Amino acid sequence: MIDKLEFFIALARQQHFGRAAEECGITQPTLSAALRQLEEQLGVILVVRGSRFVGLTPEGQRVLEWARRIVGDTRTMREEMRAARRGLAGHIRLAAIPTALAMVPKLTEPFQTRHPNVTFSVVSRTSLQVLSQLENLEIDAGITYLDNEPLGRVTTVPLYSERYHLITAAGTPLADRASVTWLEVASLRLCLLTADMQNRRIINKHMAEAGVEVAPTLESNSMIVLFSHIRTGKWASIMPRNVADSFGFPEQIRMIPIAEPEASHLVGLVATHREPHTPLVSALLHEARMLVSADAFDRNLLSTHETALLT
Repeated sequence: MIDKLEFFIALARQQHFGRAAEECGITQPTLSAALRQLEEQLGVILVVRGSRFVGLTPEGQRVLEWARRIVGDTRTMREEMRAARRGLAGHIRLAAIPTALAMVPKLTEPFQTRHPNVTFSVVSRTSLQVLSQLENLEIDAGITYLDNEPLGRVTTVPLYSERYHLITAAGTPLADRASVTWLEVASLRLCLLTADMQNRRIINKHMAEAGVEVAPTLESNSMIVLFSHIRTGKWASIMPRNVADSFGFPEQIRMIPIAEPEASHLVGLVATHREPHTPLVSALLHEARMLVSADAFDRNLLSTHETALLT
């Protein structure tokens, strides 16, 4: 039954019989036969079938919720038993929004020092992809915004607040200013993250509040691409200060706070809300809480309300 539920989750995720079979490491006829057996066992039709995948039936949508819960609980049980036998070991799949990638080592390095038999894979994803992959059991945890768009039912650990700066080369307009406004920044030749990124939606929102519409001349989903264009002196960008600091900009690059109003948005670790969590996820959440409590992240970046969320 568990294998069939995992096949069903893969089909719902891929929305294609061939890709789902490939993901599961089986043939398409084997996948189709397993799903029909699952339908017979449950006594309902799960998949709307045609010449290709059409969608899930209403009963299929409900079974999908149960399947995610059952498969997640089964994995938790298996990990707990493995940890009981051999100690904490295994692999953690972590997805992070682009602006949070630079701080991931602050979490993974002390965790692996404490648990050397645990490995990580880290991928860059949009905030919506982080939540979707959590729901579909494709990742174990994510790092994303906590206070700007709905998260759904997840466990969260606030880590730090993003505060936004104009990043520009020396000698360019506004480069000699102690602070700038959102309205002033809008007049520059900007390179920004793509519109599917929540960071970009946040910037768009603050620009709109200032009465202007942001119009970048270059967009990318890569922070490295943005940094490389800033260094030419022909573009400026809007970024969180902690991201800019992580790249070790030379002296000719200026980082100027954006005020009127000063904006901040909370970023944190998220995991699927379930009790108990897998041993690996539980240990990762604990590590995140210890890091913040010990001031491994700059507590001065958190507001009074945000700091209260940590305790």
